[in-house]
Amino acid sequence: MKTTNRKTEPGAKRGHRRLTVPAIALAAGLTGSAVAMAETPAQRGRYLVDTILACGNCHTPKTPDGLPLPGQDLAGGGLAFDAPFFSGSASNITPDKETGIGTWTDDEIKRAITQGVRPNHGRLAGVALAPMMWVNFYKALTPADLDAVVAHLRAVPPVRHVVALPTYKRQIPRDPYPDAEKGFNDADMNDPVRRGAYLVTIGHCMECHTPAKEGRTQYEQALGKGGKAFGPAMVKGYPQDWRGAVAANVTSSPLAGLGKWSDAEIKRAITQGVSRDGRKLAPPMGFHWYAGLKSDDLGAIVAWLRTLPPRE
Repeated sequence: MKTTNRKTEPGAKRGHRRLTVPAIALAAGLTGSAVAMAETPAQRGRYLVDTILACGNCHTPKTPDGLPLPGQDLAGGGLAFDAPFFSGSASNITPDKETGIGTWTDDEIKRAITQGVRPNHGRLAGVALAPMMWVNFYKALTPADLDAVVAHLRAVPPVRHVVALPTYKRQIPRDPYPDAEKGFNDADMNDPVRRGAYLVTIGHCMECHTPAKEGRTQYEQALGKGGKAFGPAMVKGYPQDWRGAVAANVTSSPLAGLGKWSDAEIKRAITQGVSRDGRKLAPPMGFHWYAGLKSDDLGAIVAWLRTLPPRE
C-alpha cells in the first residue's frame, strides 16, 4: 500500500488538529454574537427601572386592580398623596417636552434622582422634590447604573399627560440611609450579600420595613423590624380595601420575621405578593415589578435579608 507523507505545519504538534477556515469563521461568529448580546446602558436602565427601582409603581397610571395601564409607562399619576407636608401625584417622567422631562439635561435628571432637586426652569423651577422620591436611597446608584437609568428614560416613548402641579406645604428632612451614605462599588456586585444590600438600598425597601419614632426612621436601631403603616396619605392608585396596610418584619426573627421562611417562600412573597401561609400581601410593595428580577439578583436580596439581626 502506498503511503503519503504529510507535512507538519510549522509550530504544530502531533495529535493536535488544525483549526480549519470554517471552524475559525464559526468561532468568530460566536464571539460576535456574544458581543452583540452584551447589555447596553439603556437595557440595563430598563431592567433597573422596571424591576428593583419600580419607578412605575408611582409614576405609571394603573388599572383598578393596581396593574400598569398599557401605553402609559411613566406618564405620571400612578399614585397620589395628601399628607401634612405635601399633596399631589407622581409626575410624568417620559421624554415629552411639554408635560414630561423632555427638556431636562442628563445632569438635571441625575440631580433630581440622587439629590431631589428640580432644574432651574419650567414648572416649579428649583423646588425640591417631595420625600416620596427616595433620593436618600437613590444616591447609592453607581455612576454606571445612574447613566443607565437616564439612558432608559431617554428611550421611553414620550406620552403627553398633564399631571396637576403638586402643593408643597413644607419641607421635611430626609433620613440618611447608612448603606447609601457609605456607597457601593463595582467590586461589591461580585459578592451576593453586598449586591443584595445594593439592590435593597436602591429599591428603598427599608424605608417601609423600618419603623419610625418621633418622625425619624430608625435605620440604626430597628432596621427591618417593620410596623410602618400605609394608606392615610395614599388616595389614589390602589383599591381602597388595601389602605391601612402595615409593613412586615423582614429580620431573621423566627417569631416576628422571616427566620422560619424558606428562600423560595421569601422569593414568592417578593415577586408574587403571596405570604408563607398563602395570604395575598397588600401593596404598596411593587410585586408586579419585582417579578422581573433576575434569579441571581433575587437570590442576592434573600442572602442579604438573612444577615439582618432578629428584632421582635
